[in-house]
Amino acid sequence: MREYTKELNILVQKKSSKELINEKIIVYMEQLYRIIAICLGIPPETFTWEYYNKSKAYCVVGPITPLKFYEDYVKPYCDVENKLCLVNDPRPENPFGLTYTVDCLGNVVGGRRTVYINQKTKDMLKYAAESIKNNEAVWFGCEVGKRYALKLGIQDLRIHDYNLLFGIDINKTLSKAERLTYGDTSMNHAMVFTAVSLDANGDPTKWRVENSWGDDRGDKGYMVMTTEWFEEFGFEVVVDKQYVPKEVADLMKMEPKVLPAWDPMGTLAL
Repeated sequence: MREYTKELNILVQKKSSKELINEKIIVYMEQLYRIIAICLGIPPETFTWEYYNKSKAYCVVGPITPLKFYEDYVKPYCDVENKLCLVNDPRPENPFGLTYTVDCLGNVVGGRRTVYINQKTKDMLKYAAESIKNNEAVWFGCEVGKRYALKLGIQDLRIHDYNLLFGIDINKTLSKAERLTYGDTSMNHAMVFTAVSLDANGDPTKWRVENSWGDDRGDKGYMVMTTEWFEEFGFEVVVDKQYVPKEVADLMKMEPKVLPAWDPMGTLAL
């Protein structure tokens, strides 16, 4: 790909015609597709899904097309057209209550744009809690490694006593917005909220998190995350629009601000 990029860059510098450049792109894409198809195979038009249900009975679905499988078995429970991506970007140049996208983020020709609604963390987690109370798990994005006890499966701001070890605390001088600005934080992992603990006022205090790193960490692969932790290192949740106020959902009608391709909001796209 870098070789092809170099050749295309040379054509641009020579002010070659768009027709010639597009012809070269088609040739290069055909060559890339052939390499990938030989190594990974050509995607089948249909597939068969075999599984055991909760009663240990063997079940089979198919042959079926991916689109038909989504329409029949996924959409009734998770209609992607009704899902909203909410992010928490507290940088002052990106006000809350507006929509954002990231330049060059899309990777499907003719596909949907990735558009974020910028919200305060408290509101994002309120909507996430409402989803869980209705037995709908919530996908979310965060910076996974900070203040994280891996084997215990605990993400909490006080899980490590840095001051005891070093005589100085760390990760305390920069705000969340400043960490984004200075490249100290970004979304780098996605997990799923599956349960939530609420206080007497109905506010979420901690969350059960399903991860994908095996069952030897935490409680058979499940972790505990405090709300305080997410406020610092959580950035994105995906919820159904039924749990979001209409005035927030209607923000999707506005034209989003385009962030540069290297912006940290684009490191984990959905």
